[in-house]
Amino acid sequence: MKKVLFICNQNKHRSKTAEELFKDKFSTKSAGLFNNPVTEKQISWADLVVVMEDFQREEIAKRFPKQYLQKQIISLNIPDFYQYNQPELIKILKEKTEDLL
Repeated sequence: MKKVLFICNQNKHRSKTAEELFKDKFSTKSAGLFNNPVTEKQISWADLVVVMEDFQREEIAKRFPKQYLQKQIISLNIPDFYQYNQPELIKILKEKTEDLL
């Protein structure tokens, strides 16, 4: 089963929702950059890293340059104004990942 790590800023809304939404399809985990910060171990675990905004990919590159070069990292470009499990967020996550995951 593909291992997918979802990352957003605080690991409260977007990445948590994605982790729950796709847990039946993949082995999923989620983390944040500033709250519950992502670890080198989590990055190494993942087959695919999914960030919610482009700057998060850049932050991963700064923090974990070695792992960054070895991982497929995709950005969904979902801004930080959704709540956990908000129906609009779930709809956007499904639409944006349809061809990616």
